[in-house]
Amino acid sequence: MLDVFDLSGRRVVVTGASSGIGEAIAAAFGRAGALVAGISLDGGGPVDGIFVQGDTGDPEAVSRLAERVTAAWGGIDVWVNNAARLMVRPLVETTDEEWHSLLRGNLHGYFYGCRTAAQRMLAQDAGGRIVNISSAADVLAVPGLGAYTAAKGAIVALTKVLALELARAGVTVNAVAPGAIDTPLNVSAYTEDVRRTYEHRIALGRIGTPGEIADVVLFLASDAARYVTGQELVVDGGLTINGAVGHARA
Repeated sequence: MLDVFDLSGRRVVVTGASSGIGEAIAAAFGRAGALVAGISLDGGGPVDGIFVQGDTGDPEAVSRLAERVTAAWGGIDVWVNNAARLMVRPLVETTDEEWHSLLRGNLHGYFYGCRTAAQRMLAQDAGGRIVNISSAADVLAVPGLGAYTAAKGAIVALTKVLALELARAGVTVNAVAPGAIDTPLNVSAYTEDVRRTYEHRIALGRIGTPGEIADVVLFLASDAARYVTGQELVVDGGLTINGAVGHARA
């Protein structure tokens, strides 16, 4: 059974690999023996590998990374789209520039990553794994996250369609939807009041860690998930299923 979880030698690309969930994912793949590459605005990475500076909202930057990885390692087995940013703004106060700027990385970058990964994997004719990081915000709506949630919802739809288009080629496409997770992305948004509310609403009683998201991504990238495709796995400690309001016992 352990063999189906083996990721040694897998050629992996992670976007947004220098911090938060992306950093945890890249580090986890490295510990699992994979060859890891990544792209981020600062070009950093938590393990030895190929890490470049770039904006995933730029299709040329994404393509250049894929070309470099293919030239160095002969192909790509796993592609994880993770790079994103958070903007808390009521929809009626969101400008055209803010809307398009957020979608550039949070949605368009995922399209560029999916397209590039799919093209490489189809050419290799050896299957592959694409994992998109979505958000529990597309399940449990949060006021002020209109643009962010629109992007994450679109990613889930894209995941399902691409899963169907690539299934016969042995390429699976899935999404992982984190709930409340402690990352640099949320430092300013998670005030003490917000944290207390989350701790009360989350069934497991705490905010999650990036490593807990990385573990699920590694599962989807492994052969253990070979029959899973087109799905969104919500990893939120029970937040989105919790309708408890303290009803009195009958």
